[in-house]
Amino acid sequence: MKFRTLAAAAALAVIGAGAVVAADEPQVVRQEMMKKVGGAMGALSGIAKGEKPYDAEVVKASLTTMSEVAKAFPEQFPVGSEAGHETEASPKIWEQMDDFKAKSAKLGTDAEAVLASLPADQAAVGAALGAIGPNCAACHEVYRIKK
Repeated sequence: MKFRTLAAAAALAVIGAGAVVAADEPQVVRQEMMKKVGGAMGALSGIAKGEKPYDAEVVKASLTTMSEVAKAFPEQFPVGSEAGHETEASPKIWEQMDDFKAKSAKLGTDAEAVLASLPADQAAVGAALGAIGPNCAACHEVYRIKK
């Protein structure tokens, strides 16, 4: 009986260690970062479309998330992380890293600018998305492989 318990504990430890290693992989980290940005965009979009009520705290948190992710995002593309973990990263990222970093920086700068003059109502959130959204599209068109 003790052997079974020990074997089960060892198996769980190995599985757990694998999950921790995977979570630290740049592909996984950047996927989680993009999920955060997607969630932030979804929250802002819901407000802009009138599907959700205006909430200054949600707007502030969403813009802060976008700004913070944009600053750290390019660092999640080290050489050697071009494949694996179902990445959608295009090889063009590594070929045009300066442009990729510039696009990410622009998203961060634009999000910070909007944050500095926090949109005060639904219409202002819509206008903010008009300024921020093209940054996402510009990067995804060039640097994302759709699966």
